[in-house]
Amino acid sequence: MQEVVAYHERHKPQALIVLRGANVVLENYGGGFSGDKPHALYSGTKSFWGPLAVIAQREGLLQLDETVGATFPAWRDDPVKRKVTLRHLLTLTAGIGFGGLGNTVPVYDKALATLLRDPPGDRFTYGGIPLQIFGAVLAKKLTALGLSPHDYLRARILNDAGVAIASWRKLADGTQPLPTGAFLTARNWVHYGQCVLARHEEFAECFQGTQANPRYGLCWWLAPPGAAPDSVYASGSGGQALYVIPSARSVVVRFGNGGSFKHEAFLKRLNM
Repeated sequence: MQEVVAYHERHKPQALIVLRGANVVLENYGGGFSGDKPHALYSGTKSFWGPLAVIAQREGLLQLDETVGATFPAWRDDPVKRKVTLRHLLTLTAGIGFGGLGNTVPVYDKALATLLRDPPGDRFTYGGIPLQIFGAVLAKKLTALGLSPHDYLRARILNDAGVAIASWRKLADGTQPLPTGAFLTARNWVHYGQCVLARHEEFAECFQGTQANPRYGLCWWLAPPGAAPDSVYASGSGGQALYVIPSARSVVVRFGNGGSFKHEAFLKRLNM
């Protein structure tokens, strides 16, 4: 833990919790931060949607390899867009260019109007627009149930996991974004990590890379060199992280305030 804590403290630390099994090995706060203060997850928010998509597939609400065009005819009638699947969206290989992060997340209609830059499946491009397109599909499928994607997330994962969302920012049309926007306390993000750890086999499809990027699954980053091979993690701007390591029965949450924090360097120290 000394190397782990030392690296964390060199990079604008705010919170660090290490859980092994049922035991909290380490919990500390700094930089004017406290345990009861919610923190923005930024793109760590993406980590909710891969597991939820797996649950939705199991419940027959959708199939990961169905096309966006199966829900939206304008995509079905487009010679390129008609090839895009929900799996492409969640693995960020749909062919959509960089963008749609932070304050530039588009509402569903604008996301659906986005043009493709590359053939689906050919290239990994990080961004928020694919998650918004997935949100549009999921919202349409949930209409009959009277639920939003975020309602469905709470009902199928968060409530049972004991995860309380402090807040979730809204877009101009009143909807909540999928790729970003959630605020949680460190302990609540630990609770989500415990859920992913306990249901790791159920969510196994989230932890399979693609040919375009072997280190990214369904909204989860996969183990870099030097880390435990089964490590998976959620990453948010400014050094936010949720690490889940099944072989060590461990969950680690880290909040920071920017700087040059690197997941690879932290995970190597965690694996020492």
